Amino acid sequence: MNLTVEDEDGLVVIRMLEKRLDAVIAGEFKDLVRPHLAAPGPDAILDLSEVEFLDSSGLGAVIALRKALPEGRRMRLRGLTPNVTRVFRLTRMDQIFDIIDAGFGAQP
Repeated sequence: MNLTVEDEDGLVVIRMLEKRLDAVIAGEFKDLVRPHLAAPGPDAILDLSEVEFLDSSGLGAVIALRKALPEGRRMRLRGLTPNVTRVFRLTRMDQIFDIIDAGFGAQP
């Protein structure tokens, strides 16, 4: 699994560098990212701009990561591709997550 974790302007930026976030890698993805989010620290951005396909397992992993955030820490999603945007809209998760740079005009 390819992902990077970097500091960007005081935020933790986690970039998913896979084309698919699906049942095959969702568990590993969650296990690799959770340690970067579960402890107190700066707000985070989950950059999904490389992800072209997201299934229910991938969405579940993203939701689990959000739930793992300690109180007061935020996670934003960035760079949702049109197909991923569609999943977030259909499941109404676009109303739950703070989404920036998305295909449907969400604001920072």
